[in-house]
Amino acid sequence: MRDAIESSDVTYVNFPGLPSSAIDSLASIATFPVPAGCGRSRGSRVSGLGPNGVGGASDGMIGESAEMLEIGARLRRIAPSQAAVMIVGESGTGKEVAAQLLHTHSARAGAPFVAVNCGAIPPSLVEAELFGYERGAFTGAVRQHHGYFERASTGTLFLDEITEMPIELQAKLLRVLETGRIVRVGGSEEIAVDVRIVTASNRAPEAMVRDRLLREDLYYRLAVFLVRMPPLRQRDGDVEMLAQAFLERLNAEYGTRKRFVNGALALARSHPWPGNVRELKNCVERSFVLADDLVELDLQPAYHLSENGNDSGESVRFPIGVKMAEAERELLLATLRHCGGNKRRTADVLGVSLKTVYNKLVGYGLDSTLLRAAGNA
Repeated sequence: MRDAIESSDVTYVNFPGLPSSAIDSLASIATFPVPAGCGRSRGSRVSGLGPNGVGGASDGMIGESAEMLEIGARLRRIAPSQAAVMIVGESGTGKEVAAQLLHTHSARAGAPFVAVNCGAIPPSLVEAELFGYERGAFTGAVRQHHGYFERASTGTLFLDEITEMPIELQAKLLRVLETGRIVRVGGSEEIAVDVRIVTASNRAPEAMVRDRLLREDLYYRLAVFLVRMPPLRQRDGDVEMLAQAFLERLNAEYGTRKRFVNGALALARSHPWPGNVRELKNCVERSFVLADDLVELDLQPAYHLSENGNDSGESVRFPIGVKMAEAERELLLATLRHCGGNKRRTADVLGVSLKTVYNKLVGYGLDSTLLRAAGNA
């Protein structure tokens, strides 16, 4: 559940530094030395995953594939600049970790890194979450609220799944990027903001613009640098290294000496890993928990959605070994998506109170006042 709550699947704020889920996912990118003058505050760290050279070198990749060596070199060159960066790649390839590394190795490292999953916020609330709101802006707004732009002041704002942002709001975002000023909902005063923007999407840039999910003018503004994260299946030789690194981390955490059965790493190498590094990590952890001394990889996904022909249109299935909190979170968010963001209907479907749904979503990082202001939507 830690990974689900602290990953890019939900909105959270990190002041500053890397959440533990990102550290667990560091295998998808690289480790770099921190440039002089970019001191780290408490909790701000970039660490490797274990011995045998896996993340151990001060300027080495976690993984030896040519693709990741190239990505690492590109990230090192981009990090000191103030230019906007767009990171594209399949889910689980490490887009958020790349954004965090760009922040950590920039001159803004001592300021906040604020991550926002645009797809996790109901469309009616995105503007207020990004730009904030004034007291009295709507029913329930009893206090002034600073949005993500203000919270990320002098730091980095990471907008994940940027194509999930309503197209009409993208025009306002473009205006903010051009002027460096925001206006809170319900207010009239322009407020200067100083943030570096990093965005991400699991769609190809050409498809984003062609399908009108992203304004073309906004795309050119956001993609001064475009970084493409390779899927794990294209990282030749990295799967075995990563699997072993995850196992060693788990052994260190639990004080055990478990090892893979013969043939386990060969099986991992032959698997396509559609969920990429995130799927590999979850697979190793799930298999580790269920094993005694010898770990046999369980390649069944932790959960997946599938058409089943009933009224709900989709289902969420979990195998033995998935943590209760993670299953609960995925079930709630999948049901909310199926109900079109309607929280009252979601509560009815799940057989819980509306307050329970609100409290869970707030726990995942959404502002409670904004959720209440959305009413039954």
